Parts: sequence; structure tokens; C-alpha cells
Amino acid sequence: MKKTALFAGMACAFALAAQAGKPLNVLLIAIDDLRPQLGCYGAPDMLTPNIDRLAARGVKFNQAYCQYPVCNPSRASFLTGKRPFELEIVSNTVALRQKWPDIVTLPQLFRNQGYFTAGLGKILHLGINTEGKPQLFVDPASWVHFFDSLGPATKLGRKGEGRNLTGGALEWCHWLAADGGDEDQGDGLIAAEAVRMLEEHRAGPFFIGVGFHKPHDPFIAPKKYFDLYPLDQVKLADEPADRSPMLKLSLPSHTDFAGFTDQERREFKRAYQACTTFADAQVGKVLDTLDRLGLWDNTIVLLLGDNGYHLGEHEWWNKVTVYELGARVPLLVWVPGGKGMGTATDSTAEFVDLFPTIIDYCGLEAPHKLSGKSLRPVLESPGKTVEQPAYTQVSRGKAMGYSVRSGRWRFIQWGEDGSGGFELYDHAKDELEYYNLANDPEHAAARKKLEQLLRDGFPMVEN
Repeated sequence: MKKTALFAGMACAFALAAQAGKPLNVLLIAIDDLRPQLGCYGAPDMLTPNIDRLAARGVKFNQAYCQYPVCNPSRASFLTGKRPFELEIVSNTVALRQKWPDIVTLPQLFRNQGYFTAGLGKILHLGINTEGKPQLFVDPASWVHFFDSLGPATKLGRKGEGRNLTGGALEWCHWLAADGGDEDQGDGLIAAEAVRMLEEHRAGPFFIGVGFHKPHDPFIAPKKYFDLYPLDQVKLADEPADRSPMLKLSLPSHTDFAGFTDQERREFKRAYQACTTFADAQVGKVLDTLDRLGLWDNTIVLLLGDNGYHLGEHEWWNKVTVYELGARVPLLVWVPGGKGMGTATDSTAEFVDLFPTIIDYCGLEAPHKLSGKSLRPVLESPGKTVEQPAYTQVSRGKAMGYSVRSGRWRFIQWGEDGSGGFELYDHAKDELEYYNLANDPEHAAARKKLEQLLRDGFPMVEN
């Protein structure tokens, strides 16, 4: 079937559903620590066929950015449509409901409208349980049904070949090519629960959040996924010898991975790749269920990673940076009947835009002032590029890093007064941000413009 005919049929189905007054369902798939190193983002060494097929069906955002490169602040932000500095949540230790007990989250808004809502796995990072105590992932106000299975799910899934790459210095930094199959691991059980929820609630309306834990550390996945990536074929980051010196605050620590050998670097990257492909396989089970149940015609589908991730670039093996690799994220969106479906866009998107986008399509009113804007003009306009600044921040203890990405440039200021230094990168020549141009007179005009954009996005930043 030709693409134009296919999408014409989808648009017709969407129109019929709208005429019948049938509300759209929402399926949100969040994958922890997933960076855009995927087949659909031009990474041939990454096996992600299921995510790739969603990218081919929907709209792939090439320039999507999180507001904070750490789980809890990022998720609290996009689930409320508020920026981290507005929420005053800039760590993994403050639960959203502790700070804002009455704020309405995105799934809670749908629940309030009579939708069935299910939270499966990790959508919110840190919540409050029914006893009023902080608990990972739960949020009784948002979910009618909640299910999670974290880590290996069976004794078999805890066995296999693996090791800690730091000799135990960093407890999280270990991998395991586990015995058993997918459902011997937590994410396999989450996928099975997602399939069950879709089957039971196919009549809708529903808002189902599916949060897969991998490729977040510890890097545990069935051995068959490790076997897809022979260790001797794993390519390491090529760090330029003439790169600019990093500022003291650019990374959380310059010493965490200083002892890594090339063997350990390859093992780390291989484990991340294996866990990514494992997560992709779980996504495939969910997408297959949408196919089987015929749910594409009335279900909005979003797939995202909550923050970026470094795999050796800038000598770093983690997240928590406002470099492009820490801030940029994969974002795929399917809207039934959307005119832009089946395309990719270079339009800038921020995660705070997700809340207004979803409620725009579903005809719901915002429960509070939202900090982003609907992406509907992009999703409905194939080939149209909408540029807007993208803002990301990160804490370094008493200092905060503030970053803005606009057009070809990224500008970073450390500290509200800039006392920690400045960074300016030209993506037209330096995609991985190795050459700091902040003090180069040739780029003074670009810096001045970016400084103003930074102050526009972060009111606390001084002139």
C-alpha cells in the first residue's frame, strides 16, 4: 500500500472516531536512560528494530531535549508540564508529592476525566504511597492500577556471567549476562502486564504508562542480548587530543572512571547496548498488541528516554551533564490521523511540551499553567521546522549549571553569576561539544545572543 493511501485511511479512521465522540487513548512508553543511539537515529551498531518501526510510523524528533538529565527531576517536570526550577525539584531525593501534594499530573488529569489509568514500571521516579511515605515509582493519585517488577524477577534471572567494572567502588557499575529469558527479568514482566492491560481495556478510554527500567544500571539482561554484540566489535568513543580543557563543573567527577581500561570500556558499552536491545524487545511486545487489537486508530503513542547518557564521550560513563549527550533524548510520537506521521523533524522539542501536546489532541483543559507549548503544529505539518530554545539545568551541589540549545549553538553557564565558567559550542562544526568557544572574540555576538536566551529561560541567572 502506498504511504499516501495508508495515511489517508488513518485520517479517515481518526475522523470517524472524532465524529463518534470516542475519546483518544494514550500510551506513554518511557525507557530509562535511553539515549538516541538507536537504529532510527542513525546508529547502525545498535539493534532496535521495534523502536525503529514506531519511528517509521510516527514522527521522529531529531532535536528533543529533557529539562534535567536525571530521572526524578526530568520525570517530575514532564509529568506536570513545569520546569525543574519552577518545581524546585533538582535531585532524586525529593518526591513530587512532598513538594506539591495537590499538583495534577498528566495521567491524573486523564483519571479525573474518567479514563482508566495504569502505571506499569517506572513513569514517576519518586512518589508518595497511600501511607504518605516516599516510595519509588508509585503515585496513587495518578494510577487506578499500578504494577512494577524491578531487577531480576527469578532466581534463574540472577545467575549468569558478569562482574563489577570498578572492583566494587561504584556498586551500580556492573553487568550480568543473565540466564533465563525475558520474563526472568522485571522488564519482561512489565511488558507482559502491559499486554494484559491493553487486552482488558481495549474498549478504552485509557491512559497507560509503561516504564522500562533498562538500559539503566545495573546492566542486567538475558544473555541472548549480550550475544548480539561481540566484545571485539564494540567501538569506543574517539576523543580528540586537542579538545578544550573541561571546566571543573562540567562533569560530576573527573575521577570516577579514570581507572577504566579499554576492556572495561568495551564491557560497559556492550552491556548498555544489550540492555537497550532487551528493552526494545519489550517495546515490540507492546506494539504487537496494538497491531493485534487494532488500537492504532484511536491511541496516541509516545516513546521517550528520560535523559541522555554518555558512553565514554568526554571521558564520562553516565548521565548528569548538560552537554548535548546529557540533554538530548529520543522522542517518537504517533497521533492517529496526524498529517506528519511517517516523517522526521528537526524542530526543537522540550519535554515540557508533552503535557500541552497530549491534552491539545485529547481536548482537555490544562489543570495549571504549563511551561511548554503544544507540538501539534509540528505533528500536523510535514517538513515544517519550528525552532525554539531548549533549556536544561543540572546541579553540582551548591552550584547550578544552566544550558540553552538554540539553532547551531549550545551555551552553558555555571552558577547564577557565572562564577563557575562558561561554555559555548558550535554544532555546525562540533557535534559532540569538544571545543569551547566561550572566550573566542570571533563568536562574541553569538555568545551575547545566547546569554540573553539563557536569562529569558532562567530568570534567576544574573546579567
